[in-house]
Amino acid sequence: MAGIYDDLSWSDARDFLRNWRENSERRSKDIVEIYESILMPHVDKLGNEKYLVLEQVCIAALDCYRLSLAEYCLKLLVKEFPGSLRVHKYHAMHLEALEMYDEALEVLDSIIKRDETNAAPRKRRVAILKAKGQIPEAIVELSGYLKKFMSDQEGWHELCDLYLQEQEYSKAATCVEELILHNPHNHLLHQRYAEIKYSQGGFDNMLLAKAYFCQAIKLNPNNIRALYGLLLTTNNIALSQKCPAPKRKEIIKLSEWVANQIEKQYESKVTNVKEDTKCIEGLLAQLQLEA
Repeated sequence: MAGIYDDLSWSDARDFLRNWRENSERRSKDIVEIYESILMPHVDKLGNEKYLVLEQVCIAALDCYRLSLAEYCLKLLVKEFPGSLRVHKYHAMHLEALEMYDEALEVLDSIIKRDETNAAPRKRRVAILKAKGQIPEAIVELSGYLKKFMSDQEGWHELCDLYLQEQEYSKAATCVEELILHNPHNHLLHQRYAEIKYSQGGFDNMLLAKAYFCQAIKLNPNNIRALYGLLLTTNNIALSQKCPAPKRKEIIKLSEWVANQIEKQYESKVTNVKEDTKCIEGLLAQLQLEA
């Protein structure tokens, strides 16, 4: 990426950063390069936008582990906004990048004391505990957070992952149930719930897994992972002694249907690859003729 932005004027560089900021694009390497090579000498020309840019560059520098640049931006922000909770959060992030976890937690605790409705420092506490390898503590922290911010879907996703790390499958399934309530038409959530139930094992869980794999396929017939999951689940159910004979016939029929669907998926992919290959060969032949 070096040198790609060298010909930009400072106003063009400002516009680049402004567009990425407005579109929530976290292009950290590009932001750092543009700031250091073009904007840094002209930062006072930005007016009120100066501090938005410094904030953007501070986050990008932390992403790229450019700690000296992050510290430089942080000092300017602290000087201008000494009592800002937002700036204190960046200070905690800088301490976290330096692996000064206890100090970072102290800063985050001070932010929470001043504003109990601020979700960001609570989530950063979870991130620090996870970085320290304290997964049970991170689970307790995140569970407490979700009691106050129940609509945070990212939080439920993260809690599910943490429970899976601890092999707490029933609790992980509960997290996915919450996510399905928020977004019932997301086929990936139904697939994930089915996979967790399959991992739990047992005849009843297999029946639940079958139902949710079927729902995932209904929502997205091209979900090959759900198709494979349903194939494995139906085979397990059919082999179970708890499965009654009439039910076994129905399950075997479903298993055969799934196997056919998987075969069709691969046949269509092979056909598409062959068509793409012919197209590429035609273009190459055309290039050779023109040459």
